[in-house]
Amino acid sequence: MRRRLGIWFFVGLTTIGCATTGALQNGVYRGPQTSYRIGPLASGWTPVTVNHQNDLAWHSEAKSAVMHVDSDCDPGLDIPLTALRSHLLIGFTEREIIEEEVVPMDDRDALRTHLTAKLDGVPREILFQILKKDNCVYDFGLITPPGAAFDNAMSDFDELLAGFTTDVGQP
Repeated sequence: MRRRLGIWFFVGLTTIGCATTGALQNGVYRGPQTSYRIGPLASGWTPVTVNHQNDLAWHSEAKSAVMHVDSDCDPGLDIPLTALRSHLLIGFTEREIIEEEVVPMDDRDALRTHLTAKLDGVPREILFQILKKDNCVYDFGLITPPGAAFDNAMSDFDELLAGFTTDVGQP
């Protein structure tokens, strides 16, 4: 039951992404619209697929956490990062932003938002990071139960983000 709930929490995060399909090999994702590299994934994260709603997603049973990476290259998404963040929050209630800041990422500004919210009445702690680059939007999400689970998973998420770049060259 916990695994199913984790996946449903994850589904609630993925409202911006288009239905991309691609492959991750040696830390490089190659999809139909874009390619990018991510940082190394810590052990204990299992890949999950939710009807091709994101490029990449993982679940950690030990950390009670889900994280995802998604991209969408649609000129219609050339809107402010805060508007893109609002799209990611559709379906969440009782939202409370803990911290929001602009951070450097892959030679651009990215919006990093740490918040708590409820999904179907269940409390969650969430970290989103959203980047616009070269006519594409990249969104990254971490979702956990509030408290220790979030703290335990955040370093894995930050390591994944730290290795992100769109400069991957040709296969």
